[in-house]
Amino acid sequence: MRTKSTGKKKINIVTLGCSKNVYDSEVLMGQLHANGKDVVHEGRGDIVVINTCGFIDNAKEESINTILDYVEAKNRGEVEKVFVTGCLSERYKPDLIREIPDVDQYFGTRDLPILLKQLGADYKHELIGERMTTTPKHYAYLKIAEGCDRPCSFCAIPLMRGKNVSTPIENLVIEAEKLAKKGVKELILIAQDLTYYGLDIYKQRALGDLLLRLVKVEGIEWIRLHYAFPTGFPEDVLEIIKNEPKVCNYIDIPLQHINSDILKAMKRGTSHEKTNALLAKFRTQVPDMAIRTTLIVGFPGETEERFQEMKEWVRTQRFDRLGCFTYSHEENTTAFVLEDDVPQEVKEARVEEIMELQSQISWEKNQERIGKTYRCIFDRKEGNYFVGRTEFDSPDVDNTVLVSAENTYLSIGDFAEIKITSAEEFDLYGEVVQ
Repeated sequence: MRTKSTGKKKINIVTLGCSKNVYDSEVLMGQLHANGKDVVHEGRGDIVVINTCGFIDNAKEESINTILDYVEAKNRGEVEKVFVTGCLSERYKPDLIREIPDVDQYFGTRDLPILLKQLGADYKHELIGERMTTTPKHYAYLKIAEGCDRPCSFCAIPLMRGKNVSTPIENLVIEAEKLAKKGVKELILIAQDLTYYGLDIYKQRALGDLLLRLVKVEGIEWIRLHYAFPTGFPEDVLEIIKNEPKVCNYIDIPLQHINSDILKAMKRGTSHEKTNALLAKFRTQVPDMAIRTTLIVGFPGETEERFQEMKEWVRTQRFDRLGCFTYSHEENTTAFVLEDDVPQEVKEARVEEIMELQSQISWEKNQERIGKTYRCIFDRKEGNYFVGRTEFDSPDVDNTVLVSAENTYLSIGDFAEIKITSAEEFDLYGEVVQ
């Protein structure tokens, strides 16, 4: 058993879940650092803070297993205290207290000042944009709003994150400027719903206004849009994507399904026809834009016919990037009253069908890139390759560009012109254009 240290305690922040959680952990770390605390991200520490995810079954299971692992480490004397925060803790605090009582304290998603106090720190309101980034130094997430006002029947996010609260443009510009001074070149804008941005504080959709301010920040070269809701998409944003070189020709727009009856049951506020019209508008106004989407299979009432409608739609639309997930029957969502009538094995088989189809589409699209030259940013060196991305690819979820490190040197975080020489389903291979 490790002897408890009497000196300065090191605080280890462990992050689970999505990029919004990554951002929240970075803010927490920034506050602790400003208070003179010794803080690390996913390292070794005397005190552990686990930032959990509670979105779907797999994420909840991972969060619970991580909590149990650190509780066991505490019982062995390897850590002194374990605190839990984030979405799982917000949603299931009473159950967690009862089932895992050895955790020192549980906190919700809006309890940052209370958590800091427990860690011997004060919440510093003046720290606009001050955070310890955990991503590679050349890109960072910029969370422009918290919470969500959408009524999607399958989603528990509003239960855990509350209503939409937009961050004022002025604060986001200050944060972007501070990030740029630290060497950040790519901003990845995130929120539960980018397209809703501004309605609460400006009484109008203001994503376009925000983009026009952010493109003026010196040092920022790429701005990428994640998680745009399809209903009420602000059309001025398309013109900005088309005309502003810093705004990547890329959009992440989770469409979830295409059958009109399923979309109605999901409370998405759209239909098959409206969704296709929106996609056609995207491609007409910004012909070079890469479209990423995510789909849910196995929602209550998804018959084989309705699934085949979605599969044929994926085949026809030929999305540049696509992720697919099985429906998770979440308590307290409005879909929970529906019968979860698609067996799990059928859900999983349908995911495989969609992803196999998308793999073929991705391979065909990548073959079309052979011989073309793209400006790429390089994230890391892995084995014998430098690993980079085009403007059409977001880190961790999209395609990569691989350049052999045998006879080439590339600086991590720098841009380079790369000619594509060969391609696989999700990887492009290239060489530097001299």
